[in-house]
Amino acid sequence: MEKNSKTPRPKNPGNKPQANGNGRRPSSRGAAIRAQKRANEDAHRIASQYLTAENKAGNNKASPRPRANFIDDSPKLKFVGLGGMNGGGSKNTLLVEYKNDAVIMDCGSDLGVDLPGINYGIADTAYLETIKHKLKAYIITHGHLDHIGGLPHILPKYPAPVYGSRFTIGRVEEIFENFGLPMPEGFELKTVVMNENNNERLKIGEFFVELVRITHSIPGSTCIVLDTPVGRLINTGDFRLDPNPLDHEKTDVERLKQLGNEGVLALLSESTTSDRPGRTPSESTIEQSFKDIMEQAPGRIFISLFSTNMNRVQMLINAAVHHNKKVTMDGRSMISTLEMAIRNGFVKVPKGTFVPIASVPNLKDGEVVVVCTGSQGEPNSALQRMATGDHKHIKLKEQDTVVLSSTPIPYSGNDASVRTMVDDMYKKNVHIFRHESRDVDGCGPLHVSGHASREEYGDMIDMINPKFFVPIYGDYTAKKYHIELAIEHGIPRKNCLNVDNGDVIAFSKDTMELAEKVPHGTVLVDQTGAIVSSVVVKDRLMLSSEGLVAVILTVDKKTGQLMTSPDIISRGFIYMKNEEELMNAFRIELKRAVAQRFKRVDLDRFKIELKEHVTHFLYDQTGRSPIVIPVVNVIGGQRRPAPKNGQQSKQPDQKNPQQEAEALQKRFAEMRSKLLNQDARID
Repeated sequence: MEKNSKTPRPKNPGNKPQANGNGRRPSSRGAAIRAQKRANEDAHRIASQYLTAENKAGNNKASPRPRANFIDDSPKLKFVGLGGMNGGGSKNTLLVEYKNDAVIMDCGSDLGVDLPGINYGIADTAYLETIKHKLKAYIITHGHLDHIGGLPHILPKYPAPVYGSRFTIGRVEEIFENFGLPMPEGFELKTVVMNENNNERLKIGEFFVELVRITHSIPGSTCIVLDTPVGRLINTGDFRLDPNPLDHEKTDVERLKQLGNEGVLALLSESTTSDRPGRTPSESTIEQSFKDIMEQAPGRIFISLFSTNMNRVQMLINAAVHHNKKVTMDGRSMISTLEMAIRNGFVKVPKGTFVPIASVPNLKDGEVVVVCTGSQGEPNSALQRMATGDHKHIKLKEQDTVVLSSTPIPYSGNDASVRTMVDDMYKKNVHIFRHESRDVDGCGPLHVSGHASREEYGDMIDMINPKFFVPIYGDYTAKKYHIELAIEHGIPRKNCLNVDNGDVIAFSKDTMELAEKVPHGTVLVDQTGAIVSSVVVKDRLMLSSEGLVAVILTVDKKTGQLMTSPDIISRGFIYMKNEEELMNAFRIELKRAVAQRFKRVDLDRFKIELKEHVTHFLYDQTGRSPIVIPVVNVIGGQRRPAPKNGQQSKQPDQKNPQQEAEALQKRFAEMRSKLLNQDARID
């Protein structure tokens, strides 16, 4: 914006920098524009971790988006991670393709997305769109959301039967029943329950699939054995090699060894905790800890754990029955999973053990055990609401005992949330037992990981003895540790690959090589289940860091002058009532800008220049670069349409200048009121 040549400027001997009215040194317009560019880049950098395939391609000018259908039908087996190959194994979604057949192994959601208004992410399906005619099945290793949470979004668009163990299929049906959005008309969920205990093999196109029992932190966990015309693939799913699991369903080691002896082309092994030495303790080691706490705790007992850990729920039920205590449960996801587990025979509850949560206040404190969600410090979980007093039936009180039977999920950053929750509960004089501080708290172990440690990962490699090794379900570092372990166990380095999402591995019977990438990315989902554009997320990040300023100007088209003082709306930038001096200077600057430039350039150019001018002024005064939205309302000077078919136009009633001015002011007042009553936060 040009400087007003008629406005005198104070002299500045020696061209020394002078402070403005707020004590800041004046800044150039370039500095202001660069500051806003940096803010945009910061928001873009964060949002870019979750771009869709289309946006990824659009941002990569040097490498144009590859053709989505570049993969030919030559007799090679293609494997690609649309999700699950980085970032802690998030949105696990693996695709195997051969000629005209394709299957998806797992179809999960990323629950670790930390963006405003975002609940989780799922894999982008741009590539699936090009091969949807090939898709024959979804094969699921187990029922955790990072392995099944993407199904309600992806399966209706690309329908095929879902294969899994009885418990896993129960979980799939459960999430479809509880999904918040309606399914497309005509969609029908088709499932195939497989027996993981008897080596059942089913034909899917040119593939044969078998599920093999393995231990994890949820019942019904399995390895996927996929026999293809090129060779056998084994996907371990998430696992640990527990020698004494609570449900007595040990890993079928003998079958895995047998498969290894028959020959395996490639092992796809999860890598979540490949840097943890030793072996993961057995789940059975924590059983006595709960019995001891229930025997010694003076008041009510609250035990919080993952909602899907039904084996541990069974352990708690058994311990409560042993001590003649009643059990109640809270947490929508936990209750839903428990109902499914009881219905399918995975959890046994003696008659009279459960009581409604509404009856807890009427029971003696020593008679009740509350099992609930919230061990990760989730804001709206049952335990959090009990701690803050927002729960409908229960409020934590002095002498209550809280047991956190979990540790923060890897890669999730939940540590701070859990610590804050513990702080708040200690202030209420609640007794707390945590696995991390068990030696200080005076209790035994309260949690075991659902994932293997290095010795168990090594055992898996030895049992399978694959020709090729591809670590999955982990970030790059975890997968690198896993590859180094595989090399120690005899796999040649040239036969190992650490790949990212979108990378295609092409297998023949004797070779493994990288092919060109396919489109991939992350689709973001809000609390309602609706998809959210990454552009919207970027704006939210900008708003959260810098705020927004809307400038509303009403200009007389004939004179080019403002018809009233500029209206300014600030959201998340400054509190205007405390910045009267700045607001007065801001309005003066806006009036000067209109007087100088409105009649010299067209309206679109004026808005651009006004935005740059406001950005510069605000940065110069505050050092901050909010989102600037200029609204310019031009009044007067409109031409009447020419009369049609030779008809003479009807002359309006003539008004004197005073009447015209009053009518114009009335119209302006109505428009101004409409503009100011809008909520700038949702424009």
